[in-house]
Amino acid sequence: MLPQISSLDDFRAQLRAAADADGAATAGAEARNGQLTKPPGALGRLEDLAIWYAGWRGCERPEITAPQVIVFAGNHGVTAQGVSAFPAEVTAQMVLNFDHGGAAINQLAKLAGARMDVHALDLDRPTQDFTKAPAMSEDELLSALQTGWNAVDSEADLLVVGEMGIGNTTAAAALACALFGGDAADWTGRGTGVDDAGLANKARVVAEGVALHRSDIKDGLDALMRLGGREIAAMAGAMAAARLLRIPVILDGYICCAAAACLMKTAAGALDHAVAGHKGAEAAHFALLEKLGKEPLLTLGLRLGEGSGAALAIQILKGAIACHSGMATFAEAGVSDG
Repeated sequence: MLPQISSLDDFRAQLRAAADADGAATAGAEARNGQLTKPPGALGRLEDLAIWYAGWRGCERPEITAPQVIVFAGNHGVTAQGVSAFPAEVTAQMVLNFDHGGAAINQLAKLAGARMDVHALDLDRPTQDFTKAPAMSEDELLSALQTGWNAVDSEADLLVVGEMGIGNTTAAAALACALFGGDAADWTGRGTGVDDAGLANKARVVAEGVALHRSDIKDGLDALMRLGGREIAAMAGAMAAARLLRIPVILDGYICCAAAACLMKTAAGALDHAVAGHKGAEAAHFALLEKLGKEPLLTLGLRLGEGSGAALAIQILKGAIACHSGMATFAEAGVSDG
């Protein structure tokens, strides 16, 4: 049973106290992998993925039968600074598209056999412009975290979280810059496709926001409250709930990884249950993955968001588990192992 979170400090405490993977299941999966009908290491990274997944599910011969994809949507006050090529109204329009099954993520979730849920967070009430004030109050941040926390199905055996929110690549860049340092321009990309002038403007906005709030940021939750968005916080809440439930997570693109970074900067080991689904086309995504210590499974030049790259990577993890759990051992197959 997943406990509820009553405050930001309660969230911090529960995340820090979360149990690690099951060592016995990990050891059992490693032993099984060594007996499968293949040369040692012949399946490359698929072998590591299967062992990692087995440890988190507490089963040396697991299956993936109930993946969940959750898309969170939120609006950002920082769009008043002209940081996006699209108006904020597009967020609500895309939520309707998700609900009607018309987006890319709907197709990829269906292909993966995943349950898909959509949560729109106060779209008629954008966050504050973070160049002038904190994006959210403590209560607003807690509410967004709780939305994500409560959205996770405890019966799921794999989780992907995606997002929709005009302006959220600006928020993600600000979070990355605040948490890892460096120049704002190094973390800022074109997002929905802004031109050179728009890119320079985005970098200015990120720099101003980080400068305003840096002295108040002590951990990832502080950064989320001051520079993030409701959908980014909800993604963090969902990933944290999955950590407590030992549900493995596949990370999506730049915005999802910014949410994940907030967890990493709040509690050691907070992302041990997560792998990176892909390296997206947003300029700083690979740099952020390096900070997270995650090697992407796919590199396809995606920059859609929505959880699309991670949902596609479900197929890779399913392949790893199918081989690990379905292959015969040398003894079972009557094959000499040398």
